Amino acid sequence: MPLKICGIDEAGRGCLAGPVVSAAIIIDKSKIPSGIRDSKQLTEAKRNEYYKMLISDAASYSIGTASHTEIDEINILKAAMLSMQRAFDGLSLKPDVVIIDGPFAPEGLTDIAGLKVIPVIKGDDRVKLVACASVIAKVFRDGLMVLLDEKYPHYGFKRHKGYATAEHKNNLIKYGSSEVHRKTFKF
Repeated sequence: MPLKICGIDEAGRGCLAGPVVSAAIIIDKSKIPSGIRDSKQLTEAKRNEYYKMLISDAASYSIGTASHTEIDEINILKAAMLSMQRAFDGLSLKPDVVIIDGPFAPEGLTDIAGLKVIPVIKGDDRVKLVACASVIAKVFRDGLMVLLDEKYPHYGFKRHKGYATAEHKNNLIKYGSSEVHRKTFKF
């Protein structure tokens, strides 16, 4: 029986507002779109197209989040690891191997007997399966930020998705922070 391999990546780690979101995916490599790559290297339209294909064709996928409050309480690295663990825990199939973007892996994964965990620096750029997770996490998080824009329209979340753009910084200076801003982040 072939190994079940899972890719995991996160989105929103460097943002000033909103959650950090991770995705975990198990998908047959023949169903990975040929042009897939790190979500930051794709247009929004291409990410959305790949997202629909990936969630339709995945053997299993899951989203995990850590809120802005959790980020402030435990720090962004631990919150990113927590969201990755939650994404893994939500999978309906359990993999034999997990490839994670970055130099670290959630401790909860490294404690699972028989599970091979491989952290890969720039994994979203070097491993297509991790790029798939990157796309799912980014599209899902962007959708959350568009919804937050409806509640907090003066920050421009639908345009910058919470990242530290000049517009976002200016709006923070003008309006102060909202309840979804990360209080421990400085710009």
